[in-house]
Amino acid sequence: CSPEQVLELKRLTTMAKSFGLPMEVVSPERAQALFPLMSTQDVLAAAFLPTDGYIDPASVTQAIARGARMRGAQIHEHTKVTSITVDGRQCTTVHTSRGDIECEMLVNAAGMWGMEVGRMAGVRIPATAVEHQYLLSGPIEGYTPVELGKMPTMRDPDHLVYYKPDGPGLLIGGYEPDTIAFGTGSGNDGGIPSPFQRQLFEPNFDRFAQLAELGTKRTPCLEQAGIRMLLNGPIPYSADADFVMGRVPELDNYFVATGFLYGIAAGGGAGKMMAEWMLEGRPSLDLWPLDVRRFSFHHTTRHFMDRRMVEMYAHHYKLAAPGSEKVTARGVRRSPLHSTLAAHGAVFGSRGGWERPNWFAPKGYELSDADLDRPDVLLNHNHPDVPGAPIREKWSFRRSNYFEHVGAECRHVTEKVGLQDMSAFAKCRISGPGAEEWLGGLLTNAVPKKIGRVTLSYLLTKNGGVRAEFTVYKTGPQDYYLVSAGAYERHDQDYLKKALPTDGSVTFERLTTAMGVLVLAGPRSRDVLAKLTRADLSNEAFPWLTGQKVSIGAAPVDALRVNFIGELGWEIHHPIEMQNYIFDAIMAAGAEFDIKPFGIRAMTLMAMEKSYKLIPRELSIEYNAYESGLDRFISLKKPGFHGKDALLAGKDAGLANQLVTMEVLGVTDADARGSEAVYLGDELVGRATSGGYGWRVGKSLALAMVRPDLAAVGTELEIAILGQRYTAVVIADSPFDPENTALRG
Repeated sequence: CSPEQVLELKRLTTMAKSFGLPMEVVSPERAQALFPLMSTQDVLAAAFLPTDGYIDPASVTQAIARGARMRGAQIHEHTKVTSITVDGRQCTTVHTSRGDIECEMLVNAAGMWGMEVGRMAGVRIPATAVEHQYLLSGPIEGYTPVELGKMPTMRDPDHLVYYKPDGPGLLIGGYEPDTIAFGTGSGNDGGIPSPFQRQLFEPNFDRFAQLAELGTKRTPCLEQAGIRMLLNGPIPYSADADFVMGRVPELDNYFVATGFLYGIAAGGGAGKMMAEWMLEGRPSLDLWPLDVRRFSFHHTTRHFMDRRMVEMYAHHYKLAAPGSEKVTARGVRRSPLHSTLAAHGAVFGSRGGWERPNWFAPKGYELSDADLDRPDVLLNHNHPDVPGAPIREKWSFRRSNYFEHVGAECRHVTEKVGLQDMSAFAKCRISGPGAEEWLGGLLTNAVPKKIGRVTLSYLLTKNGGVRAEFTVYKTGPQDYYLVSAGAYERHDQDYLKKALPTDGSVTFERLTTAMGVLVLAGPRSRDVLAKLTRADLSNEAFPWLTGQKVSIGAAPVDALRVNFIGELGWEIHHPIEMQNYIFDAIMAAGAEFDIKPFGIRAMTLMAMEKSYKLIPRELSIEYNAYESGLDRFISLKKPGFHGKDALLAGKDAGLANQLVTMEVLGVTDADARGSEAVYLGDELVGRATSGGYGWRVGKSLALAMVRPDLAAVGTELEIAILGQRYTAVVIADSPFDPENTALRG
């Protein structure tokens, strides 16, 4: 019902097709023919997925239970879990009201009780419930239950409501903005009351009235049908409204599968993935967006969950426009520079709870109502809504207001010098007499032999897919400093810790919140740093891919000559308590060179111009590391590393994909962003992994996985962006500075 919603439908359709789903954008008239009860008032378009459907949950559950029993499973109903015994890193016994159960593995699939069951074993699981209401209408005049049952489900996101046939009438539910969290506390602090079985809450007609009014607008037949019943009950929800799955970091044999808002829709696939996770050590699909390790420690607090779950529920049908950010429970994790960067105009985003500058707005910059051009529908919030704060960003599927400002940051870094706070990086120290041998047997690349050397290396799955990426910096004879993506901290470090030898020859130390990171980059970065240290910064004394312990003023730091943007520069790793001192010193020294801070969005675009790869986009457990183009980071001279045999076997068998860089022609106001379908004629031949505008090369770019026979430079393909196809030409990797002249400068 709004232009932006149409764009989202088109993006979802191209994304669906890239995964083989037959989704189509159809006219309002076609939608009405499929669902005759709807009004086409204000409708601009619809999306139709013919393979979608609905089924009776109770019948499905009973059928699955019967099948499980036939295969030897025992199901104990009316049995309460009272406690769980943990011995070291193993769950050993589940204690119930009907006796004890010894366990080799435990799966917490307790739904809205997931968090409470987790606490029994000292496991953090940010998933409980919120109140959810739906209405059952009276009989729909002129339609029999059979006729209604042949209609598809229908969702109207602009008006917050969804429909499906239910007996003689319709079931109408929705996602109002003022629901109530349920069960986030514990003991006297709330929690789920006991007993609580098959219970409902009192219906809240006042709260549902807004949905009923919107539902009547879309399906006027409700005015005559009346109300059979209004139901209000708990619906499982997590801290980010997505499922919570996988093996927990706290224990070795404890798995979780909870937070399922769509229980029946996801049940079959979730069961398959969990079985693979338990038996194979990983699922066959990259489920990072659902992995329990995506959450940090603060996500399980009631203060966070109450606010964030209610916000996410209210936003369930709101536009998921690129760049949009959550607004509740923010500011939990901040670097010491947060206020300083805010004064420089930082527009913050949040990742893993960390506040990070996405981009920097000019002083006094603010959008007016005319700039926002909000659609005349209920869900018209296309911007951050923080009380008392100026609106500086508009969310859109097209190039938005920050497009030019991010471009200015890119140009400034490549022409002069910029400074970025990347303290959210995950950091740890690996040390001990067995450190070098252990890392060598774990990671793909050769472990640095000389103190001060830096390498980029990968941890693979046993099937040869990419699990994690690490910068490895040798700081001592058996001492290594590892850096990885901040949002993946619990994921990456969990694998490292669980792989440690049991003889104590290797130790792990978490350093994420002890060390800050500033990235100084650009052609004048050496000039700036030279004013602050006595260290020789020449190429001969301080070459690319090395690190040194130097002083910036009075502050001791580790300066690593690496960065993710492809310019001359250094990552400056330092004690976090010295960060403001170091930042002030660098900014003062760089004033004569017009130094300015830059944000994540500029960094990401500049990385794409170098064809640098991101987890979980170009790098994934679903792709063989050779498919992702990691050849030069795989050392076959080593005796072996985790996943090597499967990696080589997959290569010998023939790779199904190859990562390419493409120039997208004819784009004027919308770039690829990832998951767009790639075609050769009418044949689906690949999927974009990332995309955006390369300001240094002046081209719209996309990285994509395509069939290997189509990976040659010059191959012309097509990419679907917001429903429109554009010519995409395969070009050589690293369209900006392919010889790395700037990096080595």
